[in-house]
Amino acid sequence: MKLGFGLYKHTLNVDHYRFAKQCGATHVVIHLVDYFGTESNNKQNSNQPIGGKDGWGSTTMDSKIWSVDELLRIKKEINACGLELEAIENFDPAIWYDVLLDGPRKNEQIANLQQLIRNVGAAGIKIMGYNFSLAGVTSRIEGEFARGGAISVAMDKVDETPIPNGMVWNMVYNPNAPEGVLAGITHEELWRRFQFFIENMIPVAEEAGVVLAAHPDDPPMPFIRKTPRLVYQPRMYQKLIDYNQSPANQLEFCLGSVAEMTEGNIYEAVDQYSSQHRIAYIHFRNIVGKVPNYKEVFVDEGDIDMFRVLRILKKNNFTGVLIPDHTPQMTCNAPWYAGMAYAMGYMKAAMKMIDNE
Repeated sequence: MKLGFGLYKHTLNVDHYRFAKQCGATHVVIHLVDYFGTESNNKQNSNQPIGGKDGWGSTTMDSKIWSVDELLRIKKEINACGLELEAIENFDPAIWYDVLLDGPRKNEQIANLQQLIRNVGAAGIKIMGYNFSLAGVTSRIEGEFARGGAISVAMDKVDETPIPNGMVWNMVYNPNAPEGVLAGITHEELWRRFQFFIENMIPVAEEAGVVLAAHPDDPPMPFIRKTPRLVYQPRMYQKLIDYNQSPANQLEFCLGSVAEMTEGNIYEAVDQYSSQHRIAYIHFRNIVGKVPNYKEVFVDEGDIDMFRVLRILKKNNFTGVLIPDHTPQMTCNAPWYAGMAYAMGYMKAAMKMIDNE
């Protein structure tokens, strides 16, 4: 197992790479989509994007895919700081909104996604994470939910605000879209759209040497903003990987999201998917409660026994990267940095202890 660090787009710079290295990371997982585009959800709050019914901000409708040169430049900067680039998280909604929505440009956009995966492979990046969701990460609030009143996020109810036309995955891709909201669809229709995506993407990913890693729904409710969710119970991860048995079809396994689910058992889920060698990398974070009422807390104070998780992963020979993803902010002049350093120190010590058992 390897210790990693997750970085948002606006933190992709030498200072943050050095910070990750100083925290003990050997690998990084990066975001190239800018989620911090509104007054209430801005880059000064580098904890995690929250966003309400208006989403996380806007993206350009006809954004270009990331080039090999662009990816190699970022990778070179990361390598120069003594780190390895393990994965990219999330496609820009601007380049696959009609894949998600089954719209008129879906064939054009799936071709662009295929080329993007070829570019990722050509740059020597092993994993591309994604979240096949219409509403994205939403229905959350911010407050003093962690130990000692540390600022964190939580859920206390389901957001039932319909998604307006021109928005998907929490971001506005077309500010000039006609008035109205997304039409309601069934879970079966969402899985049909996913099947189109995975059947077209896996052969290209195999050729490119890239793993596609699916994040579970966050929060894992059957419906959010009147749209269905794909993976909101642990067993649905099995359905996802059974669609295609290729080693390129794997999971971006978020411990917090899986533990928030109302069915199943987090330890059984970790064992089930790590024993199949279908976990690409792990979001190592802790929570208290279940949807629709849960809180994100410090890594050592939640419902999940993180040492038990590590022992299961060791038993099943998991060799991938674990990142804290995000964590409560601590009361000091650098809340995000302190929170992440605390999580990283805990993870590094726990992993070393498990390795020595």
